[in-house]
Amino acid sequence: MKRLLLSTALLSATLTAGHLAIADERHDNNKLTVAVFGDWPYNQNLLTNAPLLINSINADSDVSQVIHVGDIHSGSFPCTSAGILPPISTSNPGWNQAIYYNFQQFKVPFVYTLGDNEWTDCHKTKEFKSGAPLNELASVRGLFFARPGKTLGLEEKDVLSQSKYFDPAFPADAQFVENVIWEDAKVVFVTVNLPGSNNDTVPWTNGFENPAAQAQEVADRTAADIRWLQAAFKLAATAHAKAVVIALQADMWDPSALVAGGDGLSAYTPFVQQLATSSIKFGLPVLLLNGDSHLFEVDHPLAVPTSATGLIHNTPPVPNLTRITVQGSTNKPGEWLRLTIDTRMPGVFSWKNVPYCNDPLTSCQ
Repeated sequence: MKRLLLSTALLSATLTAGHLAIADERHDNNKLTVAVFGDWPYNQNLLTNAPLLINSINADSDVSQVIHVGDIHSGSFPCTSAGILPPISTSNPGWNQAIYYNFQQFKVPFVYTLGDNEWTDCHKTKEFKSGAPLNELASVRGLFFARPGKTLGLEEKDVLSQSKYFDPAFPADAQFVENVIWEDAKVVFVTVNLPGSNNDTVPWTNGFENPAAQAQEVADRTAADIRWLQAAFKLAATAHAKAVVIALQADMWDPSALVAGGDGLSAYTPFVQQLATSSIKFGLPVLLLNGDSHLFEVDHPLAVPTSATGLIHNTPPVPNLTRITVQGSTNKPGEWLRLTIDTRMPGVFSWKNVPYCNDPLTSCQ
């Protein structure tokens, strides 16, 4: 492989006094290509036809890593409850194992960040009341993050996991094994577990009610996410990175969440405000990758504070932040985002969508 997903310097990184330190030696590659998708696979048909997507990405010799931005089944599908005894009768215990198997078919390192459908929303009637959110979160961690600091995929690589590189002032952050950081081509990448359903603040229902535990979950995870985001930007500054890429599930500016009866977006504000502060201080290109709302879109949500998106979280202008929402798997055509990062170019980021299926018989939808 031409590039290292994680430099030797990053492997020796440690959190010291709340800062992620890094040695000076780093590889000097300037360009890489990343495949990004999310909200996949949403149903059995998509899972059956998973080779269409996998083969399309594997056939691109320039792709050096893959990022999945959450939701490994639809919001109208039972959760897996894998390893939970006794199993909930409405759950689908084999689903996550099948997803794991398919993730492992990608030739290059594969990084997955969680969505709401696989844990936050498992209590909902439309997900068949199939799981307690915290149990489902533990189940997902136990399968997809069983080896902290290792990616998925056939070419396994090292990343920094918050479970190992947490701020020692906040030892509880060690539980967030799913939050990772890596460096490649003078770019710092970071994932955080920030799900939809207004950051898991939509009340749990159907016998899974536990307001105190839910409130604690949201507070602990959001605080850890913010500290991890800060660590990534500190690393970027120390390493003289040319850009930062953030991958998470939630569409934190989804207009449908703000209509009457919507989930709301207020629980994302602390994270977005830190994102704004860190991006402004960094001063170089920042790219946010998310799924959740399923329709491909590119925008600059914080560039104009008086715009519809700018007003939601009340931040100063952040002109260097670009956001890409990737296409969901149930929308046509089936496609993945081919993200090219070239730190020698002024804009650093360029992209195109690559269709992997547009079958009129909907064999891949």
